[in-house]
Amino acid sequence: MKRIRLAKESDAASLLEIYAPYVTATSITFETAVPDTASFGQRINQYLDFCPWLVSESDGVITGYAYASRYRERVAYQWSVECSVYIHPAYMRHGIASALYKTLFDILQRQGFRNVYAVINLPNDRSVALHERLGFRYFATYEQVGYKLGEWKNVGWWRLVLNHFDQEPAAPVAFHALNKDFLEELFVRNSRKLE
Repeated sequence: MKRIRLAKESDAASLLEIYAPYVTATSITFETAVPDTASFGQRINQYLDFCPWLVSESDGVITGYAYASRYRERVAYQWSVECSVYIHPAYMRHGIASALYKTLFDILQRQGFRNVYAVINLPNDRSVALHERLGFRYFATYEQVGYKLGEWKNVGWWRLVLNHFDQEPAAPVAFHALNKDFLEELFVRNSRKLE
């Protein structure tokens, strides 16, 4: 059975199996040390209070995950978030990243966010293609902004608009306060895209 569901703290070890190679062998993430299981579980819980953190499963095996995080801490930025997706190498090119992201963006839209940003370490043609296929538009490159694995790295920024930019917008709804029926229906509907 294939499904999309919320991440749990107890998923930390499985998620780290996916994430660790990205930390140690690539500059896709600028994190340079693999977090321990306990701190990664705490990270999941911390993010889930504000934004979604989703996993995809196939017969009980976690095949990938996607989440959103705060763009910046100042209150005026509260309508913008960043997104990330990581897929187990054995499950790439099965539509998992798209299904996770579409689910994530439906939730973020319901929460009332306006912008979601993708920050992509360059070059990364696969990630650029995924984000642009989902409607993201490139707008900037931060040149030589990070140093990892013996190289200065450029980072590109892409933006997806989720909602209209009305005057006097209400603050986004915290993820934990969203209607649970909406979430369950969304997970069932979007899990079908994994079949």
